[in-house]
Amino acid sequence: MSISIADGAGALDVTRGERALVVGAERVGHGDGRSSEARLEEAVGLAEAIGIDVVGQRTFRLRAVRPATLFGKGQVEQIAALAKENEAGLLVVDAPLSPVQQKSLEEGVGTKVIDRTGLILEIFGERAATAEGRMQVELAHLDYQAGRLVRSWTHLERQRGGFGFLGGPGETQIEADRRLIRDRMARIKRELEQVKRTRSLHRGRRQRAPWPVIALVGYTNAGKSTLFNRMTGGDVLAEDMLFATLDPTMRDISLPGFDKAILSDTVGFVSELPTQLVAAFRATLEEVASADLLVHVRDMAHPDRDAQRDDVEQVLAQLGAGSDDESAPPRIEAWNKVDLLPADEREALMSEAARREDVVPISALSGFGIDALRNCLSMRLQEGAQLHDIRVAAGEGSKIAWLHSRGDVIGQETRESDVHLQVRLSPENWARFQSL
Repeated sequence: MSISIADGAGALDVTRGERALVVGAERVGHGDGRSSEARLEEAVGLAEAIGIDVVGQRTFRLRAVRPATLFGKGQVEQIAALAKENEAGLLVVDAPLSPVQQKSLEEGVGTKVIDRTGLILEIFGERAATAEGRMQVELAHLDYQAGRLVRSWTHLERQRGGFGFLGGPGETQIEADRRLIRDRMARIKRELEQVKRTRSLHRGRRQRAPWPVIALVGYTNAGKSTLFNRMTGGDVLAEDMLFATLDPTMRDISLPGFDKAILSDTVGFVSELPTQLVAAFRATLEEVASADLLVHVRDMAHPDRDAQRDDVEQVLAQLGAGSDDESAPPRIEAWNKVDLLPADEREALMSEAARREDVVPISALSGFGIDALRNCLSMRLQEGAQLHDIRVAAGEGSKIAWLHSRGDVIGQETRESDVHLQVRLSPENWARFQSL
């Protein structure tokens, strides 16, 4: 099976199982709290997620970024030697590359080259299952490709002559391709705008419904889908793989004190998530900002768990759901995979969690802590609840049912043609009831 990877020269035919060399670029003095080993391991995982056979890996320290090649001349020679030694036909660079850098590396190393952005785009392209997801990925991919078309027609640019400052036929072809891409992007944006309007209608309908919505967020491979399946009894794809699922899924769950609640599994985040994808998936990711409660699922067994938390927070902030946003939903953290920690570290982590009200240690795989998580979710959803005296016409059975399922009914009495209720409601549910 071939995977189409855009490198600016049209599409590369990268075959599943193709031998690849993965290299990292560690800039001296520009660390983000991650170890170079963990960063490289994540890059290998991204490559393997679309079936690339990683035959070699290495991180190079950069004192300065070279505009032409990213790496220094000697490092490019070392990379070329490694690629030849491992018989690799593909070089994966764990950094964003400019079109010039990509072209120069291909010439210097003698292999095809893809960067981190292109690799993530390909994973999203392969995994998107819904029509909306495919449109979002195509939009991001076209945006990524648009600036790289200059590399597609170098063979035509050599035919320049007789056209003066207007350039040769190569430039005409580039402009034609750019126009096609712009037209296609405009068409996709129109279709996605319609999807967004439909999603807004569905969201408004859900907000009038008597059930709270809880969204799972977190770094890719933190265990969101495993937790989703554990709590819903569902069968969402959950594998030890980066970006195993992309399209959001919603299912009913039971919580203490609630008739039912809706749990949403969202796309995982990753460090340096391409801006094209954040923009393209905004309509989908905005579901997070409209939830009643966010559950940040964290892989506590990962060496870079704090850096991963910061990456998730950065994306949430872009969506208006950051910790500093007053309108953002309340949030708790599910500290997953605690069973994989050494005993002393697990004990220290459990002690820290016991001192905090916004943390629940769990193991989504084994089921440890799931009941405690359900209780925590219920308590947070009812936080700030106040007692209200409400009068409803006896014929408005749907409103009465709404109050029973969404609030805590302390008392109920029928007087003539009205029903008088004493109900404890959260501020969000009180506002929703008033809009019914």
